[in-house]
Amino acid sequence: MELLQELIAIDHTSPQPVYLQISHAMIAGIRQGKLRKGLKLPGTRGLADLLHVNRMTVVAAYQELDAQGWIEMHARQGTFVKAVPPLLAPTGITRQPLPAGFPAAAGFSYDKKRILPIATSNFPSTGKLIFNDGFPDIRLAPIDALGATIRNLSRRTANRKYLQYGGAQGTLPLRETLAEFLCDTRGLAVTPENILITKGAQMGIFVAGSVILKPGDDVIVGTPGYDMADTTFRQLGARLNEVPVDAEGIDTARVERLCKKKKIRLLYVIPHHHNPTTVTLSPERRMHLLHLAAMYKFAILEDDYDYDFHYASRPIMPMVSHDSRGHVIYVGTLTKTFAPSVRFGFVVAPADFIQTATYFRKMVDTQGDSFMEHAIAELYRDGTLTRHIKKSVKLYRERRDHFCDLLQTELRDHIDFTVPDGGMSVWARFHADLKKVSARALEKGLVIKDGTSYDTDKIKYNAVRLGFASLNLKEQEQAVGILKAVLRDEAVRG
Repeated sequence: MELLQELIAIDHTSPQPVYLQISHAMIAGIRQGKLRKGLKLPGTRGLADLLHVNRMTVVAAYQELDAQGWIEMHARQGTFVKAVPPLLAPTGITRQPLPAGFPAAAGFSYDKKRILPIATSNFPSTGKLIFNDGFPDIRLAPIDALGATIRNLSRRTANRKYLQYGGAQGTLPLRETLAEFLCDTRGLAVTPENILITKGAQMGIFVAGSVILKPGDDVIVGTPGYDMADTTFRQLGARLNEVPVDAEGIDTARVERLCKKKKIRLLYVIPHHHNPTTVTLSPERRMHLLHLAAMYKFAILEDDYDYDFHYASRPIMPMVSHDSRGHVIYVGTLTKTFAPSVRFGFVVAPADFIQTATYFRKMVDTQGDSFMEHAIAELYRDGTLTRHIKKSVKLYRERRDHFCDLLQTELRDHIDFTVPDGGMSVWARFHADLKKVSARALEKGLVIKDGTSYDTDKIKYNAVRLGFASLNLKEQEQAVGILKAVLRDEAVRG
């Protein structure tokens, strides 16, 4: 008993459960030979009293040891250290105690640098105002309607099939419904065979890029551009060729010059509300890109992540609606329509490409959330999502106008911006050092990015996207007030 008290040191501040601390210490004692084979161990009540812990904690420790094969328990006889412990080929007894907890590093070799680092984030901090990258207001999401739809679908026996494996391309009801929606809103004469359902637009970008690109292939991207797409193409081994984005979108004259010098495999473009600048690609440049794709045989990856949220007038039809030669891969998302955590996106392309992309998608993730896909299809069919989009567009237009008025009134001496025709954010260039502004704003309760993710090796934009859609009018005023105070202080320091 005294030996066990010496072997088992319990740390109540450790995140590791006490019962595991006990079992691990006893395993170390057995491996070191301090607890000999066949030794009778004290009963659970006696060991609990010795260690000053609850008896059930010791019971759990003994159950863990028994499950791993270190001890054996015999009714009315007691608990004993096993005569043949679970060691396959012991080469000697270590005198060092086994480390507690899970290993901090892998014991095998792998190339960490092969996977590019990507900024990750947790859920937003509560109690802080946030200028996000341009996300919808989750308070508006029709969650009650979604819940009711899921409950109704679950009561129908025929829908139980959606709980099984199947549908790597996405459920037929959602693809049928989405085909009709895309035809009505974007003029796309597509069928379900032209659609692949993904978990958000980002998965669509990764799947399309993986199917098309080989290491060393040349890709054209706009700059400033969407850093997640750029990182994805780099991860796939592509060489990025950056082309400036101006007030009319990506400079297609420069694209043409690149095509004459290099074999371009893919061009990535965001025609509506370009990320990050929010500009819209002009009709002339859209047609020019289609002409270049046909001439030089490259694919256009058209990312139309928030087509539905346009305020100035009806948005220009997507390039894919004018593509008669099969060069455009169209990627969209329902995330901006509903909420960021509802991970539904889609890829639209010729049927042969969709088939190949489906094979790849199945290797990445066997299938999507089939039952949820069916529920989303129902919300489209009964008009819930169409009504939600109309309501959101009206509200976000009001928020955009109010926000831009605030920026013009309160911050005109500190930033430069253009009122966006659509989307959920404003691209703002700051006069003060944005890194310092970001750090000081956080101290005052406002989260704002420092803008470095948009920079290139050659250009430091000192600019950031200010998401307005997820902030109501009062929250916008509070956030701009904090930003104004920070910028005023920076001006005084400067």
